[in-house]
Amino acid sequence: MANVSAEVENGSQFLPRFDDKGLITAIAVDSASREILMVAFMDAQALAKTRETGLAHFHSRSRGKLWLKGETSGHFLKVQEMRVDCDQDALVMICEPQGPACHTGAQSCFYRRVTDTGLERIEA
Repeated sequence: MANVSAEVENGSQFLPRFDDKGLITAIAVDSASREILMVAFMDAQALAKTRETGLAHFHSRSRGKLWLKGETSGHFLKVQEMRVDCDQDALVMICEPQGPACHTGAQSCFYRRVTDTGLERIEA
């Protein structure tokens, strides 16, 4: 096991570690502003399609199927770079958004700040 851990943490092989549901956390970041756009999950199929096409694909937990970000809205995420964390159980995708990333129409899914009294919108 030590050799596997060393390869995962320091090696040059991409060995994504999916959770017990077959998912890995994927964070999309705007390549220009470096703002976090969204957090979603990928299964092996979504990861493969993202790498194959250069467009962000995810696993929709609510629908239980592959989801191409932008398939209905046209707001695709073009993946310019993909990074993996030290133990290969989370991804960061540096993306060029083709419109708002959030289904609400906000540029980012993180458009509200938590305050002492509730939530405050931070984006117009």
